[in-house]
Amino acid sequence: MTTINAFHGLQTSLRGLLAQQRSLDVTAHNIANAQTEGYTRQEAVLGASLPMTITSGVLADGSGAQLGQGVDVLEFRRMRDSFLDLQYRAQNMALGEKSTLADGLARVEEQLSEPSDDALSGLFGQFWDSWETLANNPTDPAAQATVIARGQALTGALQDLDARLSALSSTAAAEYTSLTSGPGNEVGNYANQLAALNTAIADQMRVGRQPNDLLDQRDLVLDKLSELGQVSTSDTDGDGALDVSFGGAGTLLVNGTTGAVTWPQTLTAPGGKLGALLTLQTTIGAYRTALDGVASSLATSVNALHGTPPFFTGTTAATLTVNVTTSTLTASSSGVAGDNDIARAVGALRNGSIDAAYATFVHQVAGDAADASRASRTQESITTTLDERRKSVSGVSLDEEMTNMIRFQRGYQASSRAMSTMDEMLDTLINRTGRVGL
Repeated sequence: MTTINAFHGLQTSLRGLLAQQRSLDVTAHNIANAQTEGYTRQEAVLGASLPMTITSGVLADGSGAQLGQGVDVLEFRRMRDSFLDLQYRAQNMALGEKSTLADGLARVEEQLSEPSDDALSGLFGQFWDSWETLANNPTDPAAQATVIARGQALTGALQDLDARLSALSSTAAAEYTSLTSGPGNEVGNYANQLAALNTAIADQMRVGRQPNDLLDQRDLVLDKLSELGQVSTSDTDGDGALDVSFGGAGTLLVNGTTGAVTWPQTLTAPGGKLGALLTLQTTIGAYRTALDGVASSLATSVNALHGTPPFFTGTTAATLTVNVTTSTLTASSSGVAGDNDIARAVGALRNGSIDAAYATFVHQVAGDAADASRASRTQESITTTLDERRKSVSGVSLDEEMTNMIRFQRGYQASSRAMSTMDEMLDTLINRTGRVGL
């Protein structure tokens, strides 16, 4: 017959005390990190301890039994949904791309300053006005000077706008470079952090520990990296160290097996903020081409009517300049004083193909900026909603933690009371048995 140790109840109560204490420790840890970025709520998972097996003959019917030995902490569980993490990173990448594109196109639209008298549309109108005024006074030196001044203002504005668009494209290129290359680039920094965390996590898991806080740090880095570009992960070895792919590149950014970081590398489909910066450069290049088309149309149309010397030289927004002076400006093809056929013909270009081409350019920029802004707001709403769903699983609720604190406190008190009761019983057995009448 297997006997039950008299101190068995004390040990059972002690396990209860320790389990409730560990649960309180986890609750305190959650509360302390309620505002910590990337922190995941943890939970002490309790389970019955392995029972003591008692051989046959103990019970009245001669059978055996298993006697419970209290409770143990099975694990410190990290309350995380990996599927929501994947969804969030995909949407966060889209948000990084759309918000960056919206910001960039908004800056492009700001450069146009339309509608305004000082913007190109207003300067085109003033240029046509000056030719109409010259048609009314074809030999007036003041009218001739005004035509030249208005032409110079128009070409200067075209050059200035092209230069500002070029600067925006260069800024996008410089930002892309700063994020991807050179000392301190963000992608490289994130990759090195992931490699270091991989090593630390694998070391802990190899000896049977659950490194919850290290896992939180790694997930936070992955979240931040996903804003810059497409991120995918896998644990091929099952040792806790992740392989990390980035930006559609064929080579792993971080190799979980070897710990190697391969960066920089060519990104085929980066997505995220990096993808938007590349798109911005292409889009702004297309805008500059359209602006060059407006400048070329202006030069071709006016020069064809003005004759020799050409009124404009240059065929792009950056190179277009006025090529005449008051002495070479021509208002008439006949040379007869008072004739104004050229001035009238140039003035009649108002609201023609040149103005239409510029209006199309402005509408294209404004439409693209509006679409990008709308897409960014929609994506922000989607990402925020998904993040809230993720936080409903992994976030810390102070109300819930306070409830748990009281629950574990009561459990601790109950285990303590059980231990005190067992202690009193043993005290009676050990110190008072055999002392009848004393």
